[in-house]
Amino acid sequence: MMNMEIIPNWHPIFVHFTVGLLSLSAALYLAGAALKKPHLLLVARWNLWIGAIITIGTVLAGLDAYNSVTHDALSHAAMTNHKKWALTTASVFMALAAWSFLKHRGAEKTHPVFVGLILVAGGMLMITGFKGGEVVYRHGTGVMRMPMIQGGHGSHNHSGGHSAGMGPAAARHEMPEPEEPGHHDHNQSNH
Repeated sequence: MMNMEIIPNWHPIFVHFTVGLLSLSAALYLAGAALKKPHLLLVARWNLWIGAIITIGTVLAGLDAYNSVTHDALSHAAMTNHKKWALTTASVFMALAAWSFLKHRGAEKTHPVFVGLILVAGGMLMITGFKGGEVVYRHGTGVMRMPMIQGGHGSHNHSGGHSAGMGPAAARHEMPEPEEPGHHDHNQSNH
């Protein structure tokens, strides 16, 4: 029997559905309103409603990750900033989903204020996603240890003389060393 381990938890799985559905919803609301196409608004609503439901799981899994992954002080600050953006963004999308469900079901057009707000929420979603990416890719939070490469590029060559996986700009900048490895305690109430 196959043993399936989710590392670090379900948040990375749910978050992609949240981002995809909600950002598509914002784009479809804009297109539907601008082109006056009711069928685009119908698809926009369904993406928003399904995305909002999945976002509940994304937020819960994100809070679990926040309280369970091993991290240092630098990554803790980045995680906290991402969490604040995520909770605010999720709240805005939940309010828009409720508004859409109560006021726009079956409507052939939508209020311009609603379209403006969902575009702002889409921008907030991009910032939240960027900040989440920083937590993982800049701070290495929630990922398994990478192999230690000795002697430059290891046993193979990369064209252009850049570090593995880095473009020319990134190869010129060194990543800051984490303060101290280990687990940051979230049981304190000062967060």
